[in-house]
Amino acid sequence: MTTTILRRTLIACGAAMLAAGPAWADDAASFPNKPVTIVVGYPAGGSTDLVGRLVANEIEKHLGQTVVVENLGGAGGAIGAQKVASAKPDGYTLLVGANNEIAIANQINKAVKYKISDFTPIGMVASQPMVLVASKKAGVKNATEFVKAVKANPGKFSYGSSGVGTALHLAGEMMKDQGKIDMQHVPYRGVPALTNDVLGDNIEYGVFVLSSGLPLIKAGKVTPIGTTEAKRYAATPDIPALAETPEFKHVDINSWFAMMAPANLPAPIAAKLKAALDKTMASPEFRKKMEDAGASVMDSKLDAGKYINGEIAKYKKIIDVAKIEL
Repeated sequence: MTTTILRRTLIACGAAMLAAGPAWADDAASFPNKPVTIVVGYPAGGSTDLVGRLVANEIEKHLGQTVVVENLGGAGGAIGAQKVASAKPDGYTLLVGANNEIAIANQINKAVKYKISDFTPIGMVASQPMVLVASKKAGVKNATEFVKAVKANPGKFSYGSSGVGTALHLAGEMMKDQGKIDMQHVPYRGVPALTNDVLGDNIEYGVFVLSSGLPLIKAGKVTPIGTTEAKRYAATPDIPALAETPEFKHVDINSWFAMMAPANLPAPIAAKLKAALDKTMASPEFRKKMEDAGASVMDSKLDAGKYINGEIAKYKKIIDVAKIEL
């Protein structure tokens, strides 16, 4: 009797698998047949929200289906990222997120339970460098003067970022480590508070994403010391890269955005999303809007998974040296 029961069980399982196969294929073939949601882990109005909405507006043309943005702010983007990591892997719940929540948060905050393996990377979207600026109070004009002033006064000066464990904070700590300089980090609750203190001469230096810092630079309210990528940013050729200064020759870090889906997304659905994202990124209108926002569209041929894992390794070195944790 045991053998008979086992045989019946195996036959039933086999039938179920055969029935599920065509259904799964049908789901992939018909994808998408209902609205797709892009989760953004921040309130409306920020840089990640802007990228998410630009992607949503363009990609729905190529998917042939409505794409809506859901803002789910909190924990520096981690709440939104967790929702996507825990979602059904059917292609209908996606994340447009930044390096903060995708590649940094779980390295510094034990409360963040997801990891990169909980996602299927669809593609990189855009990036921009960060920029170190000096307040009028600091009185320095370039990176050489900055290094000289800080080294002459160890621990006296401070730089601000938009919060502990953000890409801005990591950029500041990378500068400190590479340049062998001693500065205090002052975390702010967002860019507006940081801006107010830099403009009010309450802090000597600030690290901004370029799109946030550039208006202040153009208005002559702060002095640009240098951008954080290895080479000068094409959109701001008059601002030197920090790497042009010997003390910072290995500084190379930026802020980036990527589209992610839950892990175990069926390959045919992932391919459809990647094709739609590639068409989105190739759109002249999309590229112009991204450039107007201060970001550059990334190469669609990049292997997103490999790229992000490389970034995770880079951040780990900075986090370990600076002993950053929440």
